[in-house]
Amino acid sequence: MQQEKFTLRLAEAAIRDIEAVGGKNASLGEMLQNLAPSGIRIPDGFIITASAYHRFITFNHLDNVIRERINATDTDNLQQLAACGLAIRTLISDGNFPDEMTSQISAGYKQLCLQYRQENVDVAVRSSATAEDLPDASFAGQQDTYLNISGIENVLKAVKNCFASLFTDRAISYRKMFGYDHFQVGLSVCIQKMVRSDLGMSGVAFSLDTESGFKDVIVINGSYGLGEMIVQGSVNPDEFIVFKPLLKRGFSSIIEKKLGQKHQKMVYGTTAAEPVRVVPVSASEAASFCLNDDQIIELSRWVAIIEDYYSVLKKKWCPMDIEWAVDGISGELFIVQARPETIHSRREVGSVVAYQIHDESRHEKILLKGIAVGDKIAAGKVHLLEGLDRAGIQHIDFKEGDIMVTDMTDPDWEPVMKKAAAIITNKGGRTCHAAIVARELGVPAIVGCENATAILKTGMDITASCAEGEAGIIYDGIIAYEKTEQKFTSLPAIKTPLMMNVASPEMAFHYASYPSQGVGLAREEFIINNYIKVHPMALLKHESIGDAELSSYIAAQTRGYANGEEFFIEKLSYGIARIAAAFYPNRVIVRFSDFKTNEYANMPGGKYFEPEEENPMIGWRGASRYYSDAYREAFGMECKAIRKVREVMGLSNVTVMIPFCRTVGELLKVYETMEAYGLKRGDEGLEVYLMAELPSNIILAQEFGKYIDGFSIGSNDLTQLVLGLDRDSALVAGLYNERNEAVKTMISSLIRTARDMNVKVGICGQGPSDFPDFARFLTEEGIGSISVTPDSFMKTVKVISAAETSQSKLNEPVPEPIF
Repeated sequence: MQQEKFTLRLAEAAIRDIEAVGGKNASLGEMLQNLAPSGIRIPDGFIITASAYHRFITFNHLDNVIRERINATDTDNLQQLAACGLAIRTLISDGNFPDEMTSQISAGYKQLCLQYRQENVDVAVRSSATAEDLPDASFAGQQDTYLNISGIENVLKAVKNCFASLFTDRAISYRKMFGYDHFQVGLSVCIQKMVRSDLGMSGVAFSLDTESGFKDVIVINGSYGLGEMIVQGSVNPDEFIVFKPLLKRGFSSIIEKKLGQKHQKMVYGTTAAEPVRVVPVSASEAASFCLNDDQIIELSRWVAIIEDYYSVLKKKWCPMDIEWAVDGISGELFIVQARPETIHSRREVGSVVAYQIHDESRHEKILLKGIAVGDKIAAGKVHLLEGLDRAGIQHIDFKEGDIMVTDMTDPDWEPVMKKAAAIITNKGGRTCHAAIVARELGVPAIVGCENATAILKTGMDITASCAEGEAGIIYDGIIAYEKTEQKFTSLPAIKTPLMMNVASPEMAFHYASYPSQGVGLAREEFIINNYIKVHPMALLKHESIGDAELSSYIAAQTRGYANGEEFFIEKLSYGIARIAAAFYPNRVIVRFSDFKTNEYANMPGGKYFEPEEENPMIGWRGASRYYSDAYREAFGMECKAIRKVREVMGLSNVTVMIPFCRTVGELLKVYETMEAYGLKRGDEGLEVYLMAELPSNIILAQEFGKYIDGFSIGSNDLTQLVLGLDRDSALVAGLYNERNEAVKTMISSLIRTARDMNVKVGICGQGPSDFPDFARFLTEEGIGSISVTPDSFMKTVKVISAAETSQSKLNEPVPEPIF
């Protein structure tokens, strides 16, 4: 009688074998066969098939025992669930392998030792369930993996523990939640050569943005040592974002780098009883990015290749969730796992679900902030969980709708987590356990808060908001919020191009799905204020000031960068690039900085570089700063950031705009300064717009129009200067009105002049967002484009449609768009 085969080489498996080897092993085998030849490195190994698991269960007469145990258990009762899981796992761990199975596993391990020329090769023993990585449930992390296992006896023990992990409390609960039959799921095991990432670094990569579902980026999280620390949430990893379309065209399209808090790492242990251990990270390592740019690009290219391969294989877009590692001895990069992403790839595109808080006083109620996971809001009572192990979690009285607050979550807590309205943790990043589970459950999570367990106490009423950008905000008390859903398919078609004003780079990916024609206004001030947080000249000159406190603050802000200039250029370029990537290839108009002296003076270091003015609103701002000796170097950094975005990252859809430019002579001085820093109108297709916000811009439109590529009307300042009032003054606020006839006359005049000169003209001021009748007026005048805030987008489409329809009924031709 022929002996049943329980093992096979990893490279012998393929996607077609998922029922025999599970999703994880099938994917590794598929890549070894078809992607390794293209240069993607994958550690080799061998597979113990799911049939071996089933044979092990029947050999030890456990099938009926397991069935009876689970059928007699109320899996919603945590105490019963824990007792059931523990009993089943103990039975499996105490079981014996059939002789022929032991022989085959031993032979597979011996062959792997010979292949890598080691007496006892270090391996990862990875579970691969036959129900994991399916289109409707990821099952990620539901079964166990054991790292740095050496010697056949330890391998056999780890294999049994993998078999047993099919019945952890969380796995039993998870299968019930998704409606999977416990007895139709098998477990395969991969015995894979370890990558010495304990001496290097490791992490995860997704071929889409994990929060918005934006499909054109690769998001990489990484830290030092073995990757388990990231999954556990024990470290807040470094994060890198790469823009896929331009990566594939050869650009170094890294559009974001965020330094994490990597204070510890997991490395090899010294005994079989302690195969891994946690050690501190040196201060110099913690202050540095774990990957250099070349490694980020190499990894991103591999991720893109893997996604493309699986998309062709499955005949539809297939975003991927990938684990990677860098060997600290050889310096080589490896892919150690790859599976389909199963959350955002199932999300329907075509509508926007928005959560919004209207309470203007909410900023006074902020308790703390962290990293937002998802885009929802939840309110409820705090349930603080501290110092609980697997046994302790079974006995807590966690009520449905409570908000879980803890240091970091553990996979054993998942039966409790599914009851939570929101999850808040001290530790972790976007790919930690809490974040992964929250996405699958569809609940908001705020991770990496650092001191949530110190500030939040059981019984407190709080509101957790993930709807205000990348920062998750926790408010004191129950704050009312509104949930709305708007479908793009219900919008009428319009001819007037509608663009968006986007302030926050953090929100850009969320707005990418809107049917807009690009971005009419991206303000650099938001990025400088929220990302850089230091006066630009202070970054360059702080050492000569002699302010020790300021220098210390700047040193902390620029941690991980060579100097203040590099920090400013990278931070500004990343902020701009995120917006440009989200709307690529549509035009994104980036306005150079337009802080007033009082605003700049309030920034750290600003008091040393800003004069006092009686009326900063009409003083040293905009263009007049750029060519002045007192600010020229800072403007040069802005020019270098724009050049990096366009030429290094390849985002040539970025157009620049000059604000508050009083005269044509001033415009030409700005051009001279731009060229001095390598940014010249016309080079590499660079277009320059003028913010039309002064009466001189309108009156001399023909002269200005000779030197620019477009006008963008800034209705806020234009109204101020046409009506002769300070828009910051409450005393004359009642007179401020963009719809005043004098303002409208100026706008009409500019539109006519620009169209006669064949120069583009649009509007990016607040007026169209606030007043539908103003948007109607602009449409009727034949404006080239209208740019509005995202919350006004839907209603403005309808207003423009009505205006265009009205014109058609009057037999007046609707102007053809020139944007």
